[in-house]
Amino acid sequence: MTIKLKLELASGQSMNGAPLELLSKGVVIGRAVVDERGSAAFDARLEAADLAVRVDRSILRTGG
Repeated sequence: MTIKLKLELASGQSMNGAPLELLSKGVVIGRAVVDERGSAAFDARLEAADLAVRVDRSILRTGG
């Protein structure tokens, strides 16, 4: 099964290049990257349930 998303931020900022994770019951089962149109797609097993999507926080860096 393919799960397609269209992401739009209220601030108008682009999410182009943002890595996303697809989770099932809290476990990462897929990864995708947001394209220049704000779209992303995941391939998921049909038995996957309790799905959630999050931004892979490894892209966030703090100054030191």
